[in-house]
Amino acid sequence: MNLLVKNVTVADPQSKFNNQQCDVRVENGKIKNIGKLTADKNETVFDAQGAFLTPGFFDLNCVAGDPGFETKEDIQTLTATAKAGGFTGLALLPQTSPVVQSKSQVEYIINKAKNNLVNVLPVGAISQNREAKELAELFDMQQAGAVAFSDGDRALQDDGFMSRALQYAKGFDALLMVYPENKSIAGKSQINESKNSVLLGMKGLPALAEEMHIARDIFLASYNETKIHISNISTAGAVALIRKAKKDGVQVSCDVTAHHLVFTEELLSDFDSNYKVKPPLRGKADVKALIAGLKDGTIDAITSQHRPEEIEFKNVEFEIAHYGIIALQTVLPLLLKAGLDIALIAEKLAVNPRKLLNLAIPVIEEGTEANFTVFNTTEKWLYNATSNYSKSANSPLLGAELTGKVTLVYNNSQYWEN
Repeated sequence: MNLLVKNVTVADPQSKFNNQQCDVRVENGKIKNIGKLTADKNETVFDAQGAFLTPGFFDLNCVAGDPGFETKEDIQTLTATAKAGGFTGLALLPQTSPVVQSKSQVEYIINKAKNNLVNVLPVGAISQNREAKELAELFDMQQAGAVAFSDGDRALQDDGFMSRALQYAKGFDALLMVYPENKSIAGKSQINESKNSVLLGMKGLPALAEEMHIARDIFLASYNETKIHISNISTAGAVALIRKAKKDGVQVSCDVTAHHLVFTEELLSDFDSNYKVKPPLRGKADVKALIAGLKDGTIDAITSQHRPEEIEFKNVEFEIAHYGIIALQTVLPLLLKAGLDIALIAEKLAVNPRKLLNLAIPVIEEGTEANFTVFNTTEKWLYNATSNYSKSANSPLLGAELTGKVTLVYNNSQYWEN
């Protein structure tokens, strides 16, 4: 179907039309013309006055329930939620049942998600059953279509195993995406270690647990002369470690979740389990450091860390509640609330995630495959049971009026209008 997007401001640092208000014509899945255009009789017109158009967002860190936990989220509801949040591509973590750790399981995800507007790309497990004892079938999974490898929210504790995984992955240029937490220090902690944790009477997770693990992984990546990606950093110390490592020439990259750029530990005073995330919400100084890290290039990408959960695992006492929030639909409003500008959002949410995975990066230019997101930064909308596309409802933002709305996404010769 042919589409004409009128009066939209292009926000793509790769495009010669960057920062220009244009009309964008799409025919047969490709951008045919960009400029001041007159509508043809056979095309659909979308007036995007006041909105921005960027390459389609891509999420490096999300979870569905398929296979095994489809009651939380299946591929269909995941991609519907992703579209509503402006995402045209997802890297899907393997923390399912069974774990995605073989060629056939990677192919299952690919086949389940084919012919969709949203590209769903499997991330295979690093270790069998995510137990960090034996390596999974990394090379076979990459040949089948896995774009990276991760044990999800389980940190790899064994130093020797981690080093061997890096050595093996280096042989075929695979990317390991690792969660940073020293379990012997973290223990059974629930929230950030601070005066707030003492006040609430809960065991605190020190920043040290995250930072020691990152320091170890930086040393191992340097020793093995290979690349590594640190997922979901949350502390000022983590930013400082990675900043120095990059200056020293270590092949390290990292990401941060959108909610860690806005939410802080003070929100836990009512013991709302929807704020229970991993890593935990930190302090205001950490948020400030994370935003600074995004702006100076230390932090490469922003993720949703979408973690759907059934109500019986969230509507319970804080200490036994599961970690995680549904987040794909609320990334954009949170980034705007954090004060990030449009150029930075496009870089960290659309360009860099694909660059890290060696994927083709959409460019808003004539003759290219159309893959873009249109959003209005000032439009308000109510996030509630009606507008939530996920199967789950574990978000502290449900019921709130949010600012920043995705109005159109286009990919794979399909479009979705909100």
